[in-house]
Amino acid sequence: MVLLSDPRVRNIPVLECGEPLVEIGVDAGITLDPRERDEAGEYGRVRAGVLERLRAASERLPAGVGFLVIEGHRSPEEQARRFARYADRLRRSGITDPVERRRRASAFVSPVEVAPHCAGAALDLTHIDADGVELDMGRPVNGHRTGDERACPLDAPGLSAAARKNRDLLAERLGAEGFVNYPSEWWHWSYGDRYWALMRGVSAAVYGPV
Repeated sequence: MVLLSDPRVRNIPVLECGEPLVEIGVDAGITLDPRERDEAGEYGRVRAGVLERLRAASERLPAGVGFLVIEGHRSPEEQARRFARYADRLRRSGITDPVERRRRASAFVSPVEVAPHCAGAALDLTHIDADGVELDMGRPVNGHRTGDERACPLDAPGLSAAARKNRDLLAERLGAEGFVNYPSEWWHWSYGDRYWALMRGVSAAVYGPV
């Protein structure tokens, strides 16, 4: 698995296209979860092209299934805070080598200089039913915060048939619109950032930090 700390990600150039950040808002098949929003409400924004692709994916979901967006754009300051917090957790668990600690931290929190969320290119999301109840995905979004790291990868073993089916649906619909998954986090999908470019074999990212 290629991690976001990999030098190949950092070496991808950015040819910024200038698309604005737009509010996700209320849309058919798309719901914004308010629990993760900061005081400015910035977590509910993504690049215009990202939202267009999310809308296209939602239109192709089965009847009664929608997307619940947990988080979109994240400020560099918030990203740096989260990375430092997770790295410190690893330090306290006994990971003393700073290089190894950075590598392990990047499995769940991107280094700020390449972070897809800071580019407005990433979405943390899951599926919900018609009543707004989250579908069984095996483990919740951000499961690494509660020590569920082993169940966080998209292809984690030991999932129930229902959870596997729901993760496959998420991957099928978002992948069809050009999104790429960060394999250690089943809920994290991005388009247009450096990681996306590397995974898709594209010469440059179109979204840089905003």
